[in-house]
Amino acid sequence: MALGVVLSAALIYWTLHGISPGDVAHRLSNSDPLLFAGAVFCATAIFGLRAPRWQAILEPVASKIPLGPLWRATAIGMMVNNVVPARAGEIARAYALTKEAPVPFATALASLAVDRLFDAIVLLLLAATALLDPALSSADRLAGRPLSSFATGAGTVVLILLVGLYSLVFFPSQLLRLFELFARRVSPSVEERGRVVLETFMRGLRVLRRPGRFAAVFGWTLALWILNAVGVWLGFRAVGITAPFSAALFLQGFIALGTAVPALPGFFGVFEYMSVQGLSVYGVSQEQAATWAIGYHLLSFIPITLIGAYYFTRLGVRLRDLQSSPEVAE
Repeated sequence: MALGVVLSAALIYWTLHGISPGDVAHRLSNSDPLLFAGAVFCATAIFGLRAPRWQAILEPVASKIPLGPLWRATAIGMMVNNVVPARAGEIARAYALTKEAPVPFATALASLAVDRLFDAIVLLLLAATALLDPALSSADRLAGRPLSSFATGAGTVVLILLVGLYSLVFFPSQLLRLFELFARRVSPSVEERGRVVLETFMRGLRVLRRPGRFAAVFGWTLALWILNAVGVWLGFRAVGITAPFSAALFLQGFIALGTAVPALPGFFGVFEYMSVQGLSVYGVSQEQAATWAIGYHLLSFIPITLIGAYYFTRLGVRLRDLQSSPEVAE
């Protein structure tokens, strides 16, 4: 937690260094409220699309779960991620679902690992596609490297992820044996716990066995991230940024890379820093990019946090329940 606070504070300082807060506030006050409202709507609506995707992921191991509990659990998880550190929202999301649906906690949690893997695959694909946009010059560089190298690297990572996933799906016993041979040299307890985790995760990957179900999960994932990119792009327009739609596709993937580091709840600091760095590729000034990042981040933060807090209270769950629950402890 301390590392996250320090890093977030440093990134906020770095992002806003040399920028007048008054100028940023003035730009935000003159932004287009209708376009920002559309951006916030898109940023909030993507969580509704996560419910049918989660339903498709869980279908092989827990069929016929209504969309209502899945939506409420998703909103609760996002709210907890926004106010509690260390990605506790993933635990809260799985736990909230077990309170309303007959799904074991381990199964719900394993399904979220699959959920996040699909996010990573689609975000990388969309970002790689955006970097091939002819609007970007081949001479454009990011972190001292040509943009084309990032596109190639993202495509390679996607391919590796898919090969790894399908290896787990079609050769589970062989991979389990390899893990046991390695873990046994470390500790019997590591072997036992690791085997349970792998077996649970592999059950969550059953969605990949049927092409139709894989297509459904992939389709929902593609839809929600394109909708999110629409919101990002509308936010650009609201503050006068004229970057192409491909910039939104690239930026959301670039920001996602930054969220892997420790940070404050809600990824404040990280979001703003990655936004400024990512938009610099498109010739957007530091002040313009910071204005968009601050306005979009704050406005998109509020609705899902309030919605999640409402469901959290209505469900009668408390944060300390996540620590004292036997399922979570296990």
